Amino acid sequence: MTGATDDVTTTRDGAVLRITLDRPSRRNSLSHSMIDALVDALGTAATDDSLRAVHIRGGGADFCSGADWVATNAGGGRPRTGDLVRRIPHTANRVIELVHTLHLPVVCTVRGWAVGLGCNLALAADFTVAADDAVFWEPFIGRGFSPDSGATWLLPRLVGLARARRMLLLGEKVSGADAAQWGLIHDAVAESQLDDVADALVERLAAGPTVAIGLAKQAIGHSQHATLPQSMTQELFNVELSCRTSDFKEGLAAFRDKRPPEFTGR
Repeated sequence: MTGATDDVTTTRDGAVLRITLDRPSRRNSLSHSMIDALVDALGTAATDDSLRAVHIRGGGADFCSGADWVATNAGGGRPRTGDLVRRIPHTANRVIELVHTLHLPVVCTVRGWAVGLGCNLALAADFTVAADDAVFWEPFIGRGFSPDSGATWLLPRLVGLARARRMLLLGEKVSGADAAQWGLIHDAVAESQLDDVADALVERLAAGPTVAIGLAKQAIGHSQHATLPQSMTQELFNVELSCRTSDFKEGLAAFRDKRPPEFTGR
């Protein structure tokens, strides 16, 4: 199944949903309609039991240069008071929430620039593989406004306060190689190897026990604001659910038979 909406292309590749930000002439900067398309695609994926992984990438030389503020302010009119507070929770922030909470593994492939909202989209993914020379940049302060789209939540948890301040308060750019060394992303490889490495990772995740992966992802997110006892209680509920799946039975049978498991995502 393939569809295209305002420079966001979605392609169904077996059990993998591939989402491409396809506006290379603007470094894949996100217009309002593109953000709406992302929300729609991710929201639909959340309720599609036949999907087992989501792969997000940019068309052309870059991943995403953030929200298209030039187009947003082209009209010259002053937005009404409270416009951002009213609108962004259902648009840019919703994209980050969906990637973070989706009960499917989400992989981002990053080459070129990942800026602002584009950077945070990559950081919210479960696994981001970048080219060594990719650039992760949070330019908010340099443009005169404070960070948004989850930057102040994601960065301190991924790389600690000191490095988060360097990126958010000083606007320091971070290469793909440094991002991997910091633990900001999953891996960085030569640009020539990027697609092969990312595709292999997506294939591996899509062949996994989908329900258990989703529950593990949920528990990791829950643990970020919970005590140890609360986290272990959540784990127990998740184990109770995952033990009722066909993949759990297959995992036990494969262990008993000393063979690789063949999970179906059920």
